[in-house]
Amino acid sequence: MKFIKNFGLKKTIKKLLAKYQPGPMPDAVNTVGVVIDERYFNDRNAIVKELVKHGIAEKNIELLSYRERLNAKETVDCCYYTYKDIDADGNFKKDDVAAFINKPFDMLVSYYDTDSFPLMLATLKSNAKFKAGFSSTDSRLHHFMVNTTAEKHKEFLAELFKYLKILNKI
Repeated sequence: MKFIKNFGLKKTIKKLLAKYQPGPMPDAVNTVGVVIDERYFNDRNAIVKELVKHGIAEKNIELLSYRERLNAKETVDCCYYTYKDIDADGNFKKDDVAAFINKPFDMLVSYYDTDSFPLMLATLKSNAKFKAGFSSTDSRLHHFMVNTTAEKHKEFLAELFKYLKILNKI
């Protein structure tokens, strides 16, 4: 079943990427959404602290985490989704994930450095005006890419905000 679902997601992403046209950049970046792959990086508070350090108000930051699976005893206090929360047509079953994706953020930070169908789908379907991510992922997903690894979150965000300041978006 997982093979069939992966095939369906791959086909959906391929169709979405063929039609995808990035919109114009916002005048200023005030609201930020972050999609995190918790399989490789799970220090969500460190990313929030760095964003606040660079001038984004904490109330304007929202996180969406992708998890491989959720243990029965584990409690999660924030918005997350798993592979089971996506149907074969590429639609999200959870209401909070759909709300995150439909929110028009000024900037979406795709904080994952490997291509993964569930993460790519969330980035593609997001209504964010400006999308930033890692250069190791599909280049059609983002307006701006940084060449580093997910373990170096301070370096990634410093580089991102350096160019946002040059572009007068902060």
